[in-house]
Amino acid sequence: MDILQEYFKGDNLAAALNMKIEQVEPGRAVVSMPVSAIHMNGMGAVHGGAIFSLADFCFAVASNSHGRAAMAINCSISFFKGIKSGTLTATAHEQYLGNRIAGYLMEVTDEKGALVASMQAQVYRTQETIESILATRDGEADGDNK
Repeated sequence: MDILQEYFKGDNLAAALNMKIEQVEPGRAVVSMPVSAIHMNGMGAVHGGAIFSLADFCFAVASNSHGRAAMAINCSISFFKGIKSGTLTATAHEQYLGNRIAGYLMEVTDEKGALVASMQAQVYRTQETIESILATRDGEADGDNK
């Protein structure tokens, strides 16, 4: 999990929305997000974009958990319940893992475990490793742009 924690330090949106990786294992992830004013829409409920972002970030963590870089190619979300406060938790479960394509199901729940939204999504699995991306990113941060 340490390498994924380091990798996802580069996810500025997740950081801005105060998301926290709670658990990671191959093909599975749990991410939490405490609700605050930044997450609210004009109706005073959590914005659908914030809920989508939570599910999407959890999806990213799970799909990259095998050590190969994965990029979303399709996402579909359904919203079931409005939320005004508390902490939301997203859980991602791998449904299919192929050499190039993988599928995931994410559920977003409130503090009582009630289903807020569900997302089904697929990724393209690149041949690039998370380690190689970190090495390149670290090299650029050190000014080693060769």
